[in-house]
Amino acid sequence: MLAAMMAGVMIAFSLWVVRPFLPSAIWAITIGITTWPLLLHLQKLLWGSRALAVTVTTVFALLVFVLPFWLATTTVVAHSTELISLGENALTFRVPPEPTWLADLPGIGPRSAALWHKIENARLPQLLDQISPDAGKIIQWALGSVGSFGVLALQFLLTLIMMAVLHSKGEAAAGLMLDIGYALAGQRGKDMVQLAGRTVRGVAIGVTVTALVETAVGGVGMELTGMPWASVLIAITFIACLLQAGPGVTLIPAVIWMFFFKDILSAIILLCVTVLTIVIDNLLRPYLIRKQANVPLILIMLGVMGGLAGFGLVGIFIGPVILSVTYTLVKSWLAETRAEDPQAPTP
Repeated sequence: MLAAMMAGVMIAFSLWVVRPFLPSAIWAITIGITTWPLLLHLQKLLWGSRALAVTVTTVFALLVFVLPFWLATTTVVAHSTELISLGENALTFRVPPEPTWLADLPGIGPRSAALWHKIENARLPQLLDQISPDAGKIIQWALGSVGSFGVLALQFLLTLIMMAVLHSKGEAAAGLMLDIGYALAGQRGKDMVQLAGRTVRGVAIGVTVTALVETAVGGVGMELTGMPWASVLIAITFIACLLQAGPGVTLIPAVIWMFFFKDILSAIILLCVTVLTIVIDNLLRPYLIRKQANVPLILIMLGVMGGLAGFGLVGIFIGPVILSVTYTLVKSWLAETRAEDPQAPTP
């Protein structure tokens, strides 16, 4: 018992020492676990060479996981001045007069026109006047949280280096984690380590692939309809999808802008694209996650949201692992209790 406590204290001190590198390490572990099956498959194809397989997998991780996020964040930061000005101008927006075609829509026209008049006559302009002086500060804070180019580049470089090292010694690292799990809780501990790995892989694939698909579909829609600032909006869409805010953060305002200031055909096309991306968000991501982690989907999504709020972007992967392992432990404990006491109540 004393030895376990001392080991725990030393591990805590070790984590404190390496805390500047923890974000990169967590990303490296996440991407490494996610791409591990790909590494083993490539090693078989590349004449059993682990070095070649690690090189190809690292390039793949750079293109799929790192490069999109890098391009998105740098695009947003590069246009920070314009975005601040755009945000301040957006808060001075006033609802324009009702479109002439709105009341003529079959079925919903009269109600839509009445709702438009109600919004136009509401006290929204006064509210916007009150909060608009702080708009620049709010947007500057949001952009500042993304980080500088140098910090981002360093974190991405460290992530790729750590991932390559992890891949080259993957079996030893996995064996160490399984041994630790077994030492702590026997076979159940090993099962928890394996569950954590599957959960991380499922969330990483589900979140990243879904974000890429949604951004691609939404980006094509914005480019086809001639949406201004399409490249910046595409970058923000990708970041919003990674942060689990969804593509609607940019696409819904873009559709509204289209109806106000452009032709109705372009607006309808972009509206259809927006609906498609929202459907993808609600179908593809749950499907990809559930393929890897056999736990309730609501638990995974709560872990993603809660982890993001509590730990930042890396919390997207930390939260689901914690909830999944806890759920499995409680479920196993209840099953053992019922086995020991057949008269125990069952749900």
